[in-house]
Formats: sequence, structure tokens, C-alpha cells
Amino acid sequence: MIVAERVLNRLAEQDRAAEPDVAAVVPIPARVAGRAVLLLPHRGEAGDEAAPPDDYRTILAIVRDADGPVQVRAVGARLGLDTSARGRLEPLRAKMTKLADRGRLHKRGDGRFTARS
Repeated sequence: MIVAERVLNRLAEQDRAAEPDVAAVVPIPARVAGRAVLLLPHRGEAGDEAAPPDDYRTILAIVRDADGPVQVRAVGARLGLDTSARGRLEPLRAKMTKLADRGRLHKRGDGRFTARS
């Protein structure tokens, strides 16, 4: 608990020292527990904070364009991924599950996904 408090205090100090304009654009180099790390800034007011990153938006568009529930393999094929081995689709499955957990997709019991209306 004490270590976490020290880390948070150190991060807060570094955040206060950074220029606001630069922090909104560029990751800030910092040191935590003696190791170099990059602090990623919060999204700025210019962009929509609720909007997912580009790859997630592409997945959402593919699922919405489908006529019905889609399998991860079908989305992977549309993205140009190698669908011959199941293991190659696991990162995509994780992204689609994350979208479902956040309420943007619906994961059915059979493992297929549909768009939330």
C-alpha cells in the first residue's frame, strides 16, 4: 500500500511538472521504481472520449454490416487475418469480448456476436 502511494505521488508530481499542451499530445517519460516508463496522457477534449480506437471501430462496423450474428472467424476474414488456426484469432476474440463487456456488442451463448442497437 505504501509503495502504491509513493508511485501515485511521484506520478502526480511529474504530471504537474509537465506542460499541459505537450501532455495532451506526447507520452511523458517517467521513472517508476527505478525503471523507465512512458505515461500515456488522458484523451484530450478535442476527441470524443467515448469513441473506441480505430481497430475497435472497424470491428464494430463489420458486425453492424452483417446480416445476423457473426463468428469471430468471419470478422477475421473480413479484416484479412489468417483464419486457418484458431490461435491466430484469439487477439480478435479478446477485442470483441471487450466490446461486449463494455456494452457495444452482444455476445450470444453460441459464441457469435451481434451489434447492440
